[in-house]
This record gives sequence, structure tokens and C-alpha cells, in this order.
Amino acid sequence: MSKYVYRFGGGLSDGDASMKNLLGGKGANLAEMAKIGLPVPPGFTITTEVCTYYYQHNESYPDGFRQDVMEGIRHIEKIIGKRFGDADNPLLVSVRSGARVSMPGMMDTILNIGLNDETVRGLVRATGDERFAYDSYRRLVQMYGNVVLEVPRERFEEIISEKKKERGVTADTKLSADDWKEIIARYKELIKEATGRAFPEEPEKQLMGAIGAVFDSWNTRRAKDYRRVNNIPDEWGTAVN
Repeated sequence: MSKYVYRFGGGLSDGDASMKNLLGGKGANLAEMAKIGLPVPPGFTITTEVCTYYYQHNESYPDGFRQDVMEGIRHIEKIIGKRFGDADNPLLVSVRSGARVSMPGMMDTILNIGLNDETVRGLVRATGDERFAYDSYRRLVQMYGNVVLEVPRERFEEIISEKKKERGVTADTKLSADDWKEIIARYKELIKEATGRAFPEEPEKQLMGAIGAVFDSWNTRRAKDYRRVNNIPDEWGTAVN
């Protein structure tokens, strides 16, 4: 049976530096660093084989893949001591591309996955910083809306610009927690209006949507052009970290 998720960190490594074709450059190097005992934050890599399957099977995943991903999340939870989707002590994760050769700036990243209307309050309690928590949340909604749901980035920036003008400030750092709460609400309205779909509150849905978006970014025009110029085969696909 194929293995789709390779864990690293916390004294464990399922891979090593020789596995760049399967784990991508980033994933293989993280696995190797964890293997030799360097202090690598825990995480997991989704193999390039999943990307290949995704494109060969109408943007779907192999049987058991979602369960493997959630086992990877359990691995992180055990080491970090936080729980994905927990309202009191939420674990937040990022989803990044990881091709076998570097393609800087060509593919997508989504941060702060796991935040929603409940877990953001847990982040406030954990950090003691309401503004930071709601700024982090609006960044997730903005990135997810743009990268996963394909709402133009400019639409989100317009909302921030309007709020800054209303407040008489020029820098994002001058916006308060209450300002970010209003912006988040407007972002969600924008997403619903533009796509007919609501921003997903369920962390697992956020995670799976982000993984699909990273795979999709392998075939964006800019990524294809970069590969053509640099003689990178299309069939390699990307891993996801």
C-alpha cells in the first residue's frame, strides 16, 4: 500500500535527504534534519505521488489520503500540545508547496489554518493579544479567499483601504482588534458574494482546501512558464509541506 504522508520532528522522521523525488526538496531536507537530531518543528510532507494522482484522477485523492493527513495532524498535536480545531488551545498550521527543485514565488502558501470564530478566541487567551489574534484570522480569510476560492486579492485590499480611510490612518498596524473583526465580517461577505460559497469554519475543510490549492498552483500559468524556462518537467508534480 502506498504511503502518502511522511512525518518529521519530535524525534521521528519517516524520510531522508535521498527522497527528493518523492518528498520534494524542502520535505526531504526537513526529514534529514529531523533524522540527524536537529530541532525541527514537527510537521509532515504529502508526496509528489499524490499530486500526480490528483491530476490524473480529476482533482481527487487516493483512498485513505484524508485519514493519513489527519494522522499527520495528530503527530503535530502530540508534540506541540495543542489540538487542531480546539476552541481553548488551538493548533494552527501552514500549507506550503515543496517541489523537488526550488521554484521561488511561483506557487502558493496558506498560513494560520485552523482559525475560525471559536478558535480565534482561544488564540486571544493564549497570547493575551486580541489585535494579533484577529489580524492573524483576517490573514487566513484573505489568503484562503484568494488562493483557494480565487477571489481577486485586490477585492480584499479595497476593504482594508476603506477601513483605513474611515479611521484616518495609513498603516495596517494602526487598525485595532475591532477594526479587524469588522474587516473579517466584510471579507466573509465578499467571499459569499463572489463565489456563492461560505468561508469554511471547519479546520479540516480549511486544510483540505489549502492542500488542493497548492496542487492547483503547480499548473498556474506562471508556474508553467517558470518550468519551461528552467527545463523542469511538468510530470514531476509538487509535494506539500
